[in-house]
Amino acid sequence: MIGAEYTRMMARYNRWQNSQLAGCFSSLPASELTRERGAFFGSILGTANHLLWGDMMWMGRFDGGDKPAGGIPGSDRLHPDGEGWRVARQSMDARISDWAEGLTDAQLAGDLTWYSGAAGREVTKPLGMLVVHMFNHQTHHRGQIHKMLTEAGAEAPVSDLFFMPEDA
Repeated sequence: MIGAEYTRMMARYNRWQNSQLAGCFSSLPASELTRERGAFFGSILGTANHLLWGDMMWMGRFDGGDKPAGGIPGSDRLHPDGEGWRVARQSMDARISDWAEGLTDAQLAGDLTWYSGAAGREVTKPLGMLVVHMFNHQTHHRGQIHKMLTEAGAEAPVSDLFFMPEDA
Protein backbone atom coordinates (compact mmCIF):
# COMPACT_ATOMS: atom_id res chain seq x y z
CA MET A 1 0.00 0.00 0.00
CA ILE A 2 2.60 2.56 1.10
CA GLY A 3 6.29 2.48 1.89
CA ALA A 4 8.40 3.80 4.71
CA GLU A 5 9.66 6.66 2.53
CA TYR A 6 6.09 7.90 2.05
CA THR A 7 5.63 7.89 5.82
CA ARG A 8 8.80 9.93 6.34
CA MET A 9 7.72 12.45 3.70
CA MET A 10 4.29 12.82 5.30
CA ALA A 11 5.87 13.25 8.75
CA ARG A 12 7.93 16.12 7.30
CA TYR A 13 4.83 17.59 5.67
CA ASN A 14 2.91 17.34 8.93
CA ARG A 15 5.68 19.16 10.82
CA TRP A 16 5.89 21.88 8.17
CA GLN A 17 2.13 22.42 8.14
CA ASN A 18 1.87 22.59 11.92
CA SER A 19 4.79 25.01 12.11
CA GLN A 20 2.95 27.30 9.70
CA LEU A 21 -0.25 26.99 11.75
CA ALA A 22 1.64 27.94 14.92
CA GLY A 23 2.79 31.11 13.17
CA CYS A 24 -0.77 31.93 12.13
CA PHE A 25 -2.05 31.26 15.63
CA SER A 26 0.50 33.60 17.19
CA SER A 27 -0.72 36.44 14.98
CA LEU A 28 -4.33 36.11 16.14
CA PRO A 29 -5.82 37.34 19.41
CA ALA A 30 -6.83 34.55 21.80
CA SER A 31 -10.47 35.50 21.30
CA GLU A 32 -10.22 34.63 17.60
CA LEU A 33 -8.51 31.29 18.30
CA THR A 34 -11.20 30.23 20.75
CA ARG A 35 -14.25 31.80 19.10
CA GLU A 36 -17.05 29.33 18.36
CA ARG A 37 -17.23 28.99 14.58
CA GLY A 38 -19.74 26.19 14.12
CA ALA A 39 -17.06 23.64 13.25
CA PHE A 40 -17.35 20.10 14.56
CA PHE A 41 -14.77 20.94 17.27
CA GLY A 42 -16.00 24.51 17.67
CA SER A 43 -13.05 26.81 17.24
CA ILE A 44 -9.70 27.04 15.53
CA LEU A 45 -7.94 25.99 18.73
CA GLY A 46 -10.54 23.32 19.48
CA THR A 47 -9.96 21.74 16.08
CA ALA A 48 -6.17 21.99 16.45
CA ASN A 49 -6.44 20.37 19.88
CA HIS A 50 -8.55 17.53 18.52
CA LEU A 51 -6.02 16.96 15.75
CA LEU A 52 -3.21 16.83 18.31
CA TRP A 53 -5.27 14.43 20.45
CA GLY A 54 -5.83 12.17 17.43
CA ASP A 55 -2.11 12.10 16.64
CA MET A 56 -1.35 11.29 20.27
CA MET A 57 -3.84 8.41 20.17
CA TRP A 58 -2.51 6.96 16.90
CA MET A 59 1.10 7.32 17.96
CA GLY A 60 0.34 5.55 21.24
CA ARG A 61 -0.87 2.65 19.13
CA PHE A 62 1.98 2.85 16.61
CA ASP A 63 4.95 3.33 18.93
CA GLY A 64 3.56 1.99 22.22
CA GLY A 65 4.14 5.33 23.96
CA ASP A 66 1.80 7.56 25.88
CA LYS A 67 -1.79 8.10 24.78
CA PRO A 68 -4.02 11.00 25.78
CA ALA A 69 -6.45 10.62 28.63
CA GLY A 70 -10.14 10.56 27.80
CA GLY A 71 -11.93 10.11 24.53
CA ILE A 72 -13.03 12.16 21.56
CA PRO A 73 -15.40 14.23 23.74
CA GLY A 74 -13.01 16.67 25.40
CA SER A 75 -10.30 16.21 22.77
CA ASP A 76 -10.87 19.83 21.78
CA ARG A 77 -9.76 21.08 25.20
CA LEU A 78 -6.21 19.70 25.49
CA HIS A 79 -4.60 23.14 25.66
CA PRO A 80 -6.37 26.39 26.58
CA ASP A 81 -4.12 28.62 24.47
CA GLY A 82 -2.11 28.68 21.28
CA GLU A 83 1.27 28.66 23.02
CA GLY A 84 0.49 25.53 25.02
CA TRP A 85 -0.73 23.89 21.83
CA ARG A 86 2.42 24.94 19.93
CA VAL A 87 4.77 23.40 22.51
CA ALA A 88 2.81 20.13 22.64
CA ARG A 89 2.45 20.08 18.85
CA GLN A 90 6.21 20.45 18.31
CA SER A 91 6.83 17.57 20.70
CA MET A 92 4.27 15.38 18.93
CA ASP A 93 5.66 16.25 15.51
CA ALA A 94 9.14 15.22 16.67
CA ARG A 95 7.68 11.95 17.98
CA ILE A 96 5.98 11.25 14.64
CA SER A 97 9.19 12.05 12.74
CA ASP A 98 11.34 9.87 15.01
CA TRP A 99 8.90 6.98 14.64
CA ALA A 100 8.75 7.39 10.86
CA GLU A 101 12.55 7.36 10.60
CA GLY A 102 12.68 3.90 12.16
CA LEU A 103 9.74 2.44 10.24
CA THR A 104 10.31 -0.26 7.62
CA ASP A 105 8.34 -1.38 4.59
CA ALA A 106 7.95 -4.80 6.23
CA GLN A 107 6.32 -3.26 9.31
CA LEU A 108 3.92 -1.28 7.13
CA ALA A 109 2.89 -4.49 5.37
CA GLY A 110 1.80 -6.03 8.69
CA ASP A 111 -1.27 -5.60 10.85
CA LEU A 112 -1.95 -3.64 14.02
CA THR A 113 -4.36 -4.83 16.71
CA TRP A 114 -5.68 -2.45 19.37
CA TYR A 115 -8.72 -1.84 21.52
CA SER A 116 -10.81 0.95 19.99
CA GLY A 117 -12.82 2.93 22.49
CA ALA A 118 -14.81 4.47 19.62
CA ALA A 119 -15.74 1.02 18.27
CA GLY A 120 -15.98 -0.55 21.74
CA ARG A 121 -13.97 -3.61 20.70
CA GLU A 122 -10.61 -4.95 19.61
CA VAL A 123 -9.77 -4.12 15.99
CA THR A 124 -7.12 -5.47 13.61
CA LYS A 125 -6.27 -3.54 10.45
CA PRO A 126 -3.29 -3.22 8.09
CA LEU A 127 -0.74 -0.82 9.57
CA GLY A 128 -0.16 0.88 6.21
CA MET A 129 -3.84 1.75 5.94
CA LEU A 130 -3.87 3.13 9.50
CA VAL A 131 -0.82 5.30 8.82
CA VAL A 132 -2.52 6.70 5.71
CA HIS A 133 -5.60 7.34 7.87
CA MET A 134 -3.56 9.28 10.46
CA PHE A 135 -2.08 11.56 7.79
CA ASN A 136 -5.45 11.89 6.06
CA HIS A 137 -7.06 12.86 9.39
CA GLN A 138 -4.43 15.57 9.80
CA THR A 139 -5.10 16.97 6.33
CA HIS A 140 -8.85 16.89 6.86
CA HIS A 141 -8.76 18.92 10.07
CA ARG A 142 -6.04 21.30 8.86
CA GLY A 143 -8.37 22.05 5.94
CA GLN A 144 -11.05 23.02 8.43
CA ILE A 145 -8.55 25.18 10.31
CA HIS A 146 -7.48 26.81 7.03
CA LYS A 147 -11.09 27.82 6.37
CA MET A 148 -11.54 29.21 9.88
CA LEU A 149 -8.27 31.16 9.69
CA THR A 150 -9.42 32.73 6.44
CA GLU A 151 -12.75 33.66 8.04
CA ALA A 152 -10.85 35.22 10.95
CA GLY A 153 -8.96 37.45 8.51
CA ALA A 154 -5.64 35.66 8.95
CA GLU A 155 -3.35 34.65 6.12
CA ALA A 156 -3.80 30.88 5.94
CA PRO A 157 -0.65 28.87 5.23
CA VAL A 158 0.39 27.32 1.94
CA SER A 159 -0.60 23.66 2.03
CA ASP A 160 0.47 22.29 -1.35
CA LEU A 161 2.86 19.40 -0.82
CA PHE A 162 5.09 20.39 -3.74
CA PHE A 163 5.81 23.73 -2.01
CA MET A 164 7.29 21.99 1.03
CA PRO A 165 10.87 23.21 1.53
CA GLU A 166 13.59 20.56 1.30
CA ASP A 167 14.71 21.35 4.85
CA ALA A 168 11.21 21.10 6.40
